Amino acid sequence: MDTKHCAIDGWVDAIPVPGPRDTVSFDLVVRPADIDALDDDAPDTIVTCTSGDPRITHELLNGIQPGDLLRVTGTLVQPPAPGEHARLTVDALEVLDTALVPVLREMVLDRYGDYVVIFDGDTDAVPVFTAHGQWVGLADNPDAIATLIDERVNGGDA
Repeated sequence: MDTKHCAIDGWVDAIPVPGPRDTVSFDLVVRPADIDALDDDAPDTIVTCTSGDPRITHELLNGIQPGDLLRVTGTLVQPPAPGEHARLTVDALEVLDTALVPVLREMVLDRYGDYVVIFDGDTDAVPVFTAHGQWVGLADNPDAIATLIDERVNGGDA
């Protein structure tokens, strides 16, 4: 197999995934520097990356999100067959740019100490429960969560 040590800039395609023996893997979307010379429907190049370096693994699993622009350096192995992704074993990682903060579009659970709240992108109201599932109340908006919890703690309706 043909291998080459190189640096590649690209965007993280999906949340990095832990692998066997303390490794992590992720796909990097790479666009050529001369993108204007390509057809509009030319596909992006996908490079499948893995790393076993504990520092890189920690950063990928805790600090990287889809859309982040990274520069990865390592050993590139050409795909074994046409149509398959090239593979890069990463030994250095640099974050060049972070993705925008995702816009809330779906239902999301979040925890505030002993309380769980449900954010729904379709409404401002926020249902609040204890961590054990007991109903606390409905906050009018995210800014009212603390007031609702404070009322419960300081003798409001239980």
